[in-house]
Amino acid sequence: MGQDQGMDDAADPFSWKLWVYTNFDCNLRCAYCVAESSPRAPRRELGLPVVRRIVDETAALGFHELFFTGGEPFLLDDIYDMLAYAAPRLKTTVLTNGMLLRGPRLERLRAVAHPNLTVQVSLDGGCAEHHDAWRGAGTWIKTVRGIRALQDAGFHVRLGTTATPANSAHLEQLRQFRRSMGIADEDHFVRPLARRGFATEGAEVSVETLAPEMTVTVDGVFWHPLASPSSADMLVSREIFPLSAAVTCIQEQLAHAAQGQPTERASFT
Repeated sequence: MGQDQGMDDAADPFSWKLWVYTNFDCNLRCAYCVAESSPRAPRRELGLPVVRRIVDETAALGFHELFFTGGEPFLLDDIYDMLAYAAPRLKTTVLTNGMLLRGPRLERLRAVAHPNLTVQVSLDGGCAEHHDAWRGAGTWIKTVRGIRALQDAGFHVRLGTTATPANSAHLEQLRQFRRSMGIADEDHFVRPLARRGFATEGAEVSVETLAPEMTVTVDGVFWHPLASPSSADMLVSREIFPLSAAVTCIQEQLAHAAQGQPTERASFT
């Protein structure tokens, strides 16, 4: 597959962005966590050499964007090297709860700042009541401090919100709060709650209903980042490399599905 094929084929239903689960341990245990992350979860990290190869192959295949997620990526000592390697090659986003980004961690992140790098912080409310209900008591204020620290350090900050029973009726309040922080509308993404991982309520999702967004974890390549570690229904391949093999597999599955009853596929990210 050539460098420009993914970017030029507008009719291709394949989503040319790649997700990387760097690790599965986290400083939080959010009640809706798809990845089933927590302070007690095994780290199960990919490691820097594997991530570098992922970046190289992703760029060569013509992907548009690369997303690093977890777990909490900033628990990893080598996340800064991963970002430093990825950002000059691809538009890169790292997802975080923002609570750890202060002191030495923030300084190390500042040292690898790049125009291609975006930091996406999870914020579920314009006040503690709406955010903390699903993410843990005391998390909102620490997250907001992290966002402001990132802004002060000059980073492009994007917000990701999961709509929950606690905040669904108050999303406009969150939008107003976000605007007060100087974050533009286009830098705020609101996703529905999905019944995956720890979540016991939300939308049912599957390979048949989701637009594919290829995702790499230590367990292999998956159809979408909503693939729960406890479920193999979205598994594409246990082998990560070559990534081109997983791309071909997904495209063949899409082509086969298109021959039957057309299915409207949703994007959750």
